[in-house]
Amino acid sequence: MEKYSRKRKILFFIFTFIAGYLLFIFPNLFFGITKWNGGLNGINLFYTALFQFLTVTLLVKFALSKVGHKLDFIGMKFKASDLWIGVAVGLSWTALQFLIIIPNTGGVERPDVAAMIDMQKGGIIALLSYIALGVIGGGITEEIFNRGYFINALKEVFYNPKIGLYFASFLSIIFFIAGHLPSNQIALIDITIPTLAYTLLFITTRRLTAPIIAHGLYNMLAIILVYYLYD
Repeated sequence: MEKYSRKRKILFFIFTFIAGYLLFIFPNLFFGITKWNGGLNGINLFYTALFQFLTVTLLVKFALSKVGHKLDFIGMKFKASDLWIGVAVGLSWTALQFLIIIPNTGGVERPDVAAMIDMQKGGIIALLSYIALGVIGGGITEEIFNRGYFINALKEVFYNPKIGLYFASFLSIIFFIAGHLPSNQIALIDITIPTLAYTLLFITTRRLTAPIIAHGLYNMLAIILVYYLYD
């Protein structure tokens, strides 16, 4: 007999899923509404990244502890080969975006590129803070929550592990795409391709190393390339 019931695991998953998304959203709302220290730009982007990483990681750790797991359950392990796989995927997606997709879908006129340019206003501090948000808030925290926790915690409630893995991975993809609020077909393609890649990296390696590196590397390079090519 399992020490922790399936009902308990489901309830903690639902609680963590809702709370996690609220924690991701909270700093955006706080800075966007209060305009404290200039609003959602500049050094506040760094504060946002730290808030998301610390609160979401602690939430995941707490939720796992309540069903008998530690952080290594969600793939918090390192293997050297994952480093090169992650770099290869991150560089490939960056090349595809900046050599083909972005130049042929509007370039600087694209709403997302214009938004990135606006977020970088404020000099080197703003640029570095935006990179921190992309790497820490995006590459690390989003992968811990949306891939590592979401897939492994949800698949565990299924009697058939393989079905659980496929279903949890599918839902993870859907919610991750929806969470980025794609406003048109191009935006949908932009988020769907890397989401599929990061998910595939996670379920094939069973570790977060490769998807974190691929995701964080792309976010960092995208911010830097937009800064130098379009700003």
